[in-house]
Amino acid sequence: MTAFAPDWLYLREPADAAARATELLDPLRSFLPEDVVIRDLGCGTGSLGRWLAARLPGTQHWILHDHDTELLAHAKESLPGTALDGSPVDVVAEQRDVTALRAADLAGTSLVTASALLDLLTREEVTALAAAVAEAGCAALLVLSVTGEVELSPADPLDPAVTAAFNAHQRRVADDSRRLLGPDAVDVAAAEFGRLGATVVRAGSAWRLGPDQAELQRQWLEGWVGAAVEQSPELRPAAGGYLRRRLELAAAGELHAVIGHGDLLVLPPSREVAA
Repeated sequence: MTAFAPDWLYLREPADAAARATELLDPLRSFLPEDVVIRDLGCGTGSLGRWLAARLPGTQHWILHDHDTELLAHAKESLPGTALDGSPVDVVAEQRDVTALRAADLAGTSLVTASALLDLLTREEVTALAAAVAEAGCAALLVLSVTGEVELSPADPLDPAVTAAFNAHQRRVADDSRRLLGPDAVDVAAAEFGRLGATVVRAGSAWRLGPDQAELQRQWLEGWVGAAVEQSPELRPAAGGYLRRRLELAAAGELHAVIGHGDLLVLPPSREVAA
């Protein structure tokens, strides 16, 4: 699994919070019991838990999973102590390989959550996760998976080539010989959960980065262009000038970016989503 620095995760947290599809919360609240067990897969610094715990009612028992012990320590101490209705929230952290979780590991779990995770998985890993959630009979809220769309304003002639190269990088065969799903992850996951009989609700959750987020724009641009060049070295001669132009616009407060992500709410087959 890819490791992310805490500073980057904290920097992106406001953009993540603004992007998440809040329309998925009402049907989720209708499904959950008053006393819930929530497993957050690849929790990072706990951003999703900080956002979600205060938006759900009832007593909450959070189990945070990540392979990075430093991130787990950050996350465990940062979730709110009370739920939407004032009920208590407690938190434990477990260092786990989230790709190895199976239905038996999810026994007693009400909700599986993950943020910015699906696109880092392979088709086989998404299939296994769907099978585990379906067999365990729990709900899943899987948010902020990249979908490949990038719209920058003002436009630049090199935008389409960089976007295509970055998306190819997201679908690459990783160092451990795993072929990642990247922008295909939301489609693959939705289809697999649907095949298993679950109710699946999709919603867009695009980042919308404006002039007040120049530092996030800068770091995102550097990583985005860097990954594109790594995937397609033939872009290198033009990429330096392209990145410089983009960074100058960001620094001047003149760049706007819409970066596509998608959210999924998954409910067991016996439950219906309210219209």
